[in-house]
Amino acid sequence: MSKSKLAIRTVIFSMIGNAGLAVIKFLAGFFGNSFALIADSIESLLDVFASILVLIGLRYAARPADENHPYGHGKAEPLITFLVVGFLIISAATIAYQAIQNIHTPHPRPENWTLLVLGAIIIWKEISFQWVMARSKKLKSSSLKAEAWHHRSDAITSIAAFIGILVAVFGGEGFEVADDYAALIAVAFILYNCYRIFRPALGEVMDEDNHIELTAEIRKIALTVQGVQETEKCYIRKAGMKYHVDLHAHVDGELSVRQGHDIAHDLQDTLRKQLPELGHILIHIEPTETNGTMLVKK
Repeated sequence: MSKSKLAIRTVIFSMIGNAGLAVIKFLAGFFGNSFALIADSIESLLDVFASILVLIGLRYAARPADENHPYGHGKAEPLITFLVVGFLIISAATIAYQAIQNIHTPHPRPENWTLLVLGAIIIWKEISFQWVMARSKKLKSSSLKAEAWHHRSDAITSIAAFIGILVAVFGGEGFEVADDYAALIAVAFILYNCYRIFRPALGEVMDEDNHIELTAEIRKIALTVQGVQETEKCYIRKAGMKYHVDLHAHVDGELSVRQGHDIAHDLQDTLRKQLPELGHILIHIEPTETNGTMLVKK
């Protein structure tokens, strides 16, 4: 199965899970007198719309290179991540607003059984986070990473709701607003997660080169290619699930243009074979003198 199809299946799994949880949370919150659960259901519902955006982004990013997009369409993925962050911020603002409103509105304490519902939800969301995050690392997808943090933020809001309901249930009269304050605490965690997924996506759009381990691996592999004496500059930029590479390789300055050209192609083929996550590979040949020093350009 291709990486794009695997990523799409992961997002569909998240969509189905979030849609089901949104219904469960709302019903439990409505019949169990818990605003924290209702607010949590709103967050899950927004997650469904965010997952739809991620799915659209992954499908578009998986398109092959064409005449107008020689490096492919991978940049669509971080752009969609920005929209996902926007949905998370809207979710946090909605929860915060309704929590503040509810604090000033008298309401009955939550039902005891809502704690069981939240306990099951927390376990499920943490399992979902670990599974989707593992997929994001395997596929090197910023969108799937954002999707994973959706599950973690949902688990955090559920934990906050659990603590709030626990205090409200066992604290007695006057502690009914505990789950509303818990929802406000969850908002802070959601906003922090927004930064965690926004920062790497921004770096991807800005072609930030911080791929230290991949750079070292490329240099190591390059030296195994016959004719490559050394590597100089190595620039890497990420687009979707692919890494585009610009590499300067030193070869014997006495070689013909044809020989240098062949070495460059051998280097490209070797890198692409050993590192399938690489996309466009540009090799620039630098000549060296027979004593190993680089020729001075005039």
